[in-house]
Amino acid sequence: MGDKKRIYLFDTTLRDGEQSPGVSLNVEEKLEIAGQLARLGVDVIEAGFPIASPGDFAAVKTIAENIKGPVIAGLCRATRGDIDRTWEAVKGAESPRIHTFLATSDIHLKYKLQKSREEVLLQAVEAVKYARRFCSDVEFSAEDASRSDLDFLAQVIEAVIEAGAGVVNLPDTVGYAVPEEYGYFIRSVMERVPNIDRAIVSVHCHNDLGMAVANSLAAICNGARQVECAVNGIGERAGNASLEEIIMALYTRQAFYDKEININYNEIYRSSRLVSSLTGMEVQANKAIVGKNAFLHESGIHQDGVLKERSTYEIMSPELIGISSSNLVLGKHSGRHAFKERLEELGYRLGDEELEKAFLDFKELADKKKEVTNDDLEALVKDKVWAIPERFTLNYLQICSGTSIVPTATVKLAIEKMVFEAASTGDGPVDAACHAVDKITDIYGKMHEFKINAVSSGKDALGEVISRIEIGGKIYNGRGLSTDIIEASVKSYINAINKYYYEKHRAMA
Repeated sequence: MGDKKRIYLFDTTLRDGEQSPGVSLNVEEKLEIAGQLARLGVDVIEAGFPIASPGDFAAVKTIAENIKGPVIAGLCRATRGDIDRTWEAVKGAESPRIHTFLATSDIHLKYKLQKSREEVLLQAVEAVKYARRFCSDVEFSAEDASRSDLDFLAQVIEAVIEAGAGVVNLPDTVGYAVPEEYGYFIRSVMERVPNIDRAIVSVHCHNDLGMAVANSLAAICNGARQVECAVNGIGERAGNASLEEIIMALYTRQAFYDKEININYNEIYRSSRLVSSLTGMEVQANKAIVGKNAFLHESGIHQDGVLKERSTYEIMSPELIGISSSNLVLGKHSGRHAFKERLEELGYRLGDEELEKAFLDFKELADKKKEVTNDDLEALVKDKVWAIPERFTLNYLQICSGTSIVPTATVKLAIEKMVFEAASTGDGPVDAACHAVDKITDIYGKMHEFKINAVSSGKDALGEVISRIEIGGKIYNGRGLSTDIIEASVKSYINAINKYYYEKHRAMA
């Protein structure tokens, strides 16, 4: 099956990643992430689970019809109804894949499926044969493979390859494996399957014990050629193997692993930031590769070493993964050309209209801040690149609050060129303002999470507020930006309401 050195990167950010608690992405956000994954150069994008919901189906179908380059996969259970729905979603792709799965461990057979081994073997084979009627690229996953009986698992894998599966996935579904054990497990299965050379062996490791990346790399050392992972390691429970860590481990230790991947390395950091922003899942500071501390050196000995020779304490360069090192300062006197050039250095190429709006926002911010940093610029541009149509726009905000008075807010919102005003009280200034917004929109949200981040340093720092708002039984991620954190908070709440309104009316269209 091709060059044995070639490792295929299968990204499941939009499927398993979106199953992270509290994460909910709309079609446009998923399409934006898929486009970035294509620029990064992943081999396969698992775009979703089409039968899960109409929204999931729409997202997979939209990605399949619009994203070129990677294989576009849809996940489905080993049933005809699921397979039919998945094919409907992915058939418009340049390179479609049907990814079907069925559990093989005795614990899953007994308690979840309530089926015998013989019944599961027959169902797996029938599912792959049925999927092959539609699509030449079929992947079969043996759910909970790492806790399955080796002889039975080998029997299933041999049968599904014979039925037409070109990729067979042996996941550590519950994150129970350790590297030495998992590597031996992969090698043992391959040795037991006589036709294994007709398929690519894949792995999908969860991070419940913090070993998803280590297990994936151990699997590669023992013959696996596809790794299923997610940007920033997001996913169910403790998450999946981290895409950027897999990439950089294979790059940095190329002499050890002797494997090849086809990746645009300078898109790694932007991919991480995009996923973090759209999911609302902040990257921890000490996260490998993409955390904000990954290339910082505080120890005097380390600083001295890095200044003399970077390789003393740095095993990779920030520029390689797309972190800009430009020292050009932007301020209120900077022009459009310098502004556009800096955005392009950061990886953002805006259309003329988007660029003009972003430049006006930059000028407004530059009047409030002496220096505008790269982080400030990225924060500003996000609103332009990933925007949805805004029905409700904050026009005016006035707050009256203090330790001995009842917080009161007056809010004016623009709705289709008309301005509406309301006032309300609350437990604090943000609560009061949100109540006023509720009165105007007649849409009532419940706040589940509220985070304030300083985009850059200093007293005049741009504040970013990320919130999770429940509306109509579903969670929406809101994002607001301002040097005034109360204003940023209200903008974040309105952003979530706009997403709810857009999604509701898009479904009705």
